[in-house]
Parts: sequence; C-alpha cells; structure tokens
Amino acid sequence: MKRRNTPAKEAVLSLLSNSKKALSQDAIEKELSININRATIYRVLNRFCDDNIVHKIVAEDGKQYFAICRKCEETNKVQYHFHFRCLSCDSIECLETPVNYLLPNGYKVQNATCVLTGVCNNCS
Repeated sequence: MKRRNTPAKEAVLSLLSNSKKALSQDAIEKELSININRATIYRVLNRFCDDNIVHKIVAEDGKQYFAICRKCEETNKVQYHFHFRCLSCDSIECLETPVNYLLPNGYKVQNATCVLTGVCNNCS
C-alpha cells in the first residue's frame, strides 16, 4: 500500500537518513527543522517501523531509539543484528560486524534483538 508523503514524514526520514546513530523520539523532536507535535512524530516512526524503513531499538532502560540501518537498506529487509549503547555519550549504533555468542546444545536462534552497553570507540 502506497502511503501519502507529508512534510512530517519527509523531515523525520531526512533526519534519520543523515544520522549515523540511532535517535530517540525526544532527540528527533529537538533536531527537527520544522514544528511537528510529539504524537505525529510517534505515528511517523511507528509507520516507518511497520514499513521496514527504520528499526526500533529498545535499550535496557526501556527507552526507544530509531535508526535506518545501512545493511538493512542494502538488502531491502530488516536484518536482525546487535546494537551498542555508549554509557559515556549515550549514543546507540548498529554493529555492522556479527557478534559471536554461544548457546547451549539444542537451542536455535530465529531472532536477535540485543543492545550491548559499555564505552564506544570514540569515548574510550
């Protein structure tokens, strides 16, 4: 289903496209160049998630962040991958390289949504 293009959608998409980090709804609201109310931003972000344009990252504190993953864009579908949240600068980014983990025998992963926390490359 083709969705109507609006100034709000264009502004949010442009902001996310130009960001190298995941952004919270609050950060998006602060950085937008046009005045859009919080409810509209929330609807736009959720619609983008539904349409696989962006993905939602829920940090360990429950705060939601949104990002356009370059790897997901290339394949045109959401690729499940790990994210990293820096406790120093509070940024969240997609980890482009695979994260290795071991599971007990008999377990098979179908989906992975994980946020690793620590100090990022820029802050360490």
